Amino acid sequence: MHSIKKVIIFVLSIKIKNSRMDIQNTQSQMRKGVLEFCILSIIRHGEVYPSDIVDKMKGANLQILEGTLYPLLTRLKNAGYLTYRWVESNSGPPRKYFLLTDQGLQFYAELERTWKELSDAVQKLTSLDGEIVLPEEIPNNNQ
Repeated sequence: MHSIKKVIIFVLSIKIKNSRMDIQNTQSQMRKGVLEFCILSIIRHGEVYPSDIVDKMKGANLQILEGTLYPLLTRLKNAGYLTYRWVESNSGPPRKYFLLTDQGLQFYAELERTWKELSDAVQKLTSLDGEIVLPEEIPNNNQ
């Protein structure tokens, strides 16, 4: 009886651990889904240095590492959404400042519309006041 108890506790601990891993993965995927939009939101206000993007993201409680940011900035630049210019620095090497292109502004506007639609839909579904209508009967295809 004692060994059965140990097995049950072990199985439950694995299920709880896997449950935590699933929520962490889901949370990570949700953050990744809005990362590009948030970065473009920061850049649309004017030229920005990558470490400033990291600081603004941290200020909004969205953590991003420079190792994640730089490849994303490069991808956005290669897609024609960003441009950059080098600025001499008094305290070290020149700095690369990023700016949205006209194509990037259009892309951002489309992402903003998409975000508004998605945000409104999620808010409607998750709010306590939202009304979800369920069908009275679910058809049974086995009949």
